[in-house]
Amino acid sequence: MGTKTSAAPTTYREAMRDALREALSSDDRVFLMGEDVGRYGGCFGVSLGLFEEFGPDRVRDAPLSESAFVGAGIGAALAGMRPIVEIMTVNFSLLALDQILNNAATLLHMSGGQLAVPLVIRMTTGAGRQLAAQHSHSLEGWYAHIPGLRVLAPATIEDARHMLAPALADPDPVLIFEHGSLYNAAGELSPSAGPVDLDHAAVRRPGTDITLITYGGSLTKTLTAADQLSGEGVDAEVIDLRTLRPLDVASVTASVARTHRAVVVDEAWRTGSLAAEVSSRIAEEAFYELDAPVERVCSAEVPMPYARQLEEAALPQPADVVAAAHRAVD
Repeated sequence: MGTKTSAAPTTYREAMRDALREALSSDDRVFLMGEDVGRYGGCFGVSLGLFEEFGPDRVRDAPLSESAFVGAGIGAALAGMRPIVEIMTVNFSLLALDQILNNAATLLHMSGGQLAVPLVIRMTTGAGRQLAAQHSHSLEGWYAHIPGLRVLAPATIEDARHMLAPALADPDPVLIFEHGSLYNAAGELSPSAGPVDLDHAAVRRPGTDITLITYGGSLTKTLTAADQLSGEGVDAEVIDLRTLRPLDVASVTASVARTHRAVVVDEAWRTGSLAAEVSSRIAEEAFYELDAPVERVCSAEVPMPYARQLEEAALPQPADVVAAAHRAVD
């Protein structure tokens, strides 16, 4: 009789590292580039050991100029390589916004389909780690506004491990937002897990009474809220968007058609947020399925405080999601 392979314990960080190792091993065109990704092992330890394994040509430390090394990644992609560019935190990506917005996202269109940019850009996003106002942004919604980009937000160990391969296979630039609070998240990775379907959201918890829609670092809090609601007689379905551009609106509206109520949980600020876009899509495409207004749970509209109790107060918490669900259901 054959032996049955069991799920292996790992962390989000290790899963991402394994994804990078697999990409570097399977395709000579792939290389990793960014600040401190080499000997130091990455600002958050994701690339630890890869420099020693693959050498300085494949794991390349870049100077402290996001515009320069993102531009180099775009050039390498145009030349036939498959670069993975790491930006330490999402706020630093603003220093490369011209490269991302005006070059990576537009070259295929402006060249009449002649110049594809198969580039992957990874960056850490989100708050909850006492990094204060300059390093706690959630700007995924900004990038989801830009045509020509695919925007991903892996929220689980499985997605951290298996989103990278299809991202590298995409002919268009792909941005991967890794929430900093997830790197230490531990769990088991099934050996049967495979490449992620980047076109569809995932139902993380089925339910019948209300749909809770979220992504990235807010998924764990939303699932915690769903468990609490279950104990209070409310059966919540949890949708993980996974891909923020293009949005899988069909999965969202199908869930709302089953539950007739919705709460959107988004760590970004409420004004102009991705939560606003999702709420608008529900209103446009599933308005007559709703039995209550769509609720939104977002961060307080302030620069993120450093003090832990103030940071926690500013961020969406499970209790906020529970309260929003009760407003919709009761």
